[in-house]
Amino acid sequence: MLTENNEILKIYKEEAALQEGHFILSSGKRSSVYLQSALVLSIPKYLKKIALELARKIEKLVDINRINLVVSPAMGGVVIGSKIGEVLNKKSIFLERVNGKFSLRRGFQISKNDKVLLVEDVLTTGKSSFESIDVIKSFGAEVVCLSSIIDRSDKNPKFNCPYTSLVKIYAPIFSDKEIPLSLKNIPAIKPGSRFIK
Repeated sequence: MLTENNEILKIYKEEAALQEGHFILSSGKRSSVYLQSALVLSIPKYLKKIALELARKIEKLVDINRINLVVSPAMGGVVIGSKIGEVLNKKSIFLERVNGKFSLRRGFQISKNDKVLLVEDVLTTGKSSFESIDVIKSFGAEVVCLSSIIDRSDKNPKFNCPYTSLVKIYAPIFSDKEIPLSLKNIPAIKPGSRFIK
């Protein structure tokens, strides 16, 4: 695993939120690295620090005044999305899966012409981001910017909107047919919330 030297990543390591082993990711792909952001974001000083730093990066990329709504996919993006909403003084809501598909619940609404900031904790394949963007667009709203705490994507997905993150991690991701022997010899675990029923 290669990583950029970054203070945020050091926090993840200190809080045992950067885990190594054999993981089945939410996408179904495999990796020797898993990031459990909830462990870091549960600590107020780290949540505040990460939200402030990410908000600064977002403000350098887009005009914050255009944004009127922050949206996050559950579960991973909920805490950081809410905190970013607080920092930027924007309403914050989240999408959650119903029968495997993201949708709005709890009385949340996305209106036509809303200008949305989409916030994730970790970007891996981009699957949840693409799905979230499709849901947001289905209401006639526009995703002005996508952001995440950590970018661990290996193929640089194209989102048709600006994207920023605080940390870039280079951790190989494998399909079921490509799993290296070093991983095959370790029992696989499924830590992601997409597998919770």
